[in-house]
Amino acid sequence: MDIRILYQPSYSLGVITLTPNEEVRVEGGSMVSMSQGVTLQTAATGGILKSLARSVLGGESFFQNVYRAPAAGGEVMVAPPLPGDLSLIELNNEALLVQSGSYVASETSINLDTKWGGAKTFFASEGLIMLRTAGSGKLLVSSYGAIHAMSLAAGQTYTVDTGHLVAFTESMGFKVRPIGGIKSTIFSGEGLVVDLTGPGRLLLQTRSTGAFLSWLIPKLPKQSSD
Repeated sequence: MDIRILYQPSYSLGVITLTPNEEVRVEGGSMVSMSQGVTLQTAATGGILKSLARSVLGGESFFQNVYRAPAAGGEVMVAPPLPGDLSLIELNNEALLVQSGSYVASETSINLDTKWGGAKTFFASEGLIMLRTAGSGKLLVSSYGAIHAMSLAAGQTYTVDTGHLVAFTESMGFKVRPIGGIKSTIFSGEGLVVDLTGPGRLLLQTRSTGAFLSWLIPKLPKQSSD
């Protein structure tokens, strides 16, 4: 499987080239186009219970789409729902935790599952809800805005707003917490943050959907009571 990313970083498009009879798993609604002869099979990946957990806890579709190339090979193009970037990650017998909604596609050799990284609180509009991707193979994730990759050394701690977190190595230590006391949490415009401790790698997104909605919603016309 070969994956190319075009038009980075604002409106990225992933072009997945499949060898004869090769398969790729794609998040529902992410397919843009496909070549002739490519077939689609939709199933509850991992069974009903795992699919329900992935949908409810991980923010992903209940059903996953698997595209299969014909004997001559094929092509599938994918894109995220929001304007932003795509990042191709090569997993080598390892696990990566991906923020809810950032999973786009992967080789079928990669297992998908959910894992709680924290809980919603009274003062935050979002919790840190992660999708666990594990195994070996290619993984395609998306962001809102551009992607900023970082590597943390052993013992190094870095604090990230949960709305800007795309993915991080599962073996990294992490702790979800409010950014400050009650007053800071309410009036600072921030919600939950996560303290990540290396070694490991993480991907950040330069924009937050929560921050965008907080800016947009007050500007929308109010419905008249008449």
